[in-house]
Amino acid sequence: MIKPLMIAPPLIFAGFVALAAVGMFRDDPEGLPSTLVGQMAPGIPEAALDGFPPATAEMLASGEVTLVNFWASWCPPCRVEHPKLLEMAAAGLPIVGINFKDQAGTARKYLEDDDNPFVGVGFDPQGRTAIDWGVTAPPETFILDGDGTVLFRFAGPLVGSDYEQRFLPALNAALGR
Repeated sequence: MIKPLMIAPPLIFAGFVALAAVGMFRDDPEGLPSTLVGQMAPGIPEAALDGFPPATAEMLASGEVTLVNFWASWCPPCRVEHPKLLEMAAAGLPIVGINFKDQAGTARKYLEDDDNPFVGVGFDPQGRTAIDWGVTAPPETFILDGDGTVLFRFAGPLVGSDYEQRFLPALNAALGR
């Protein structure tokens, strides 16, 4: 006679295998869905980080491709991607920075010490703007077209193979390259 406790482990294992198979064969296992893609960008904080130019709605619909980068001084991956942001800004790509869930003094010191890649810096200490954008954790970067429509969302630092294989092609497509 087969006891129920003998059948349970293989059934549980089969359930885990089925879940893994479903996850492996979904459309984009690396991407996080964003309800914003194809829509106008949400608002940005009215408050600016003291000592830096404010981020404005006009910056999001400036007529040229723009990046919106959510960052924090306490975020190690944000520090890792910072040189790439400086490089893109030096190449003429406008980047709007939204500092969130941070202390103003710490954030200001970070940009003063490590240079500022942003054309405008919004300050969102409670993270309310990040919620509107669907940000899960810093850093997250959005590519906007010239009229402020969200084209792409990238969660994580702008470094490594994921950056090269997913972000750069989306950025180049937006820039018409």
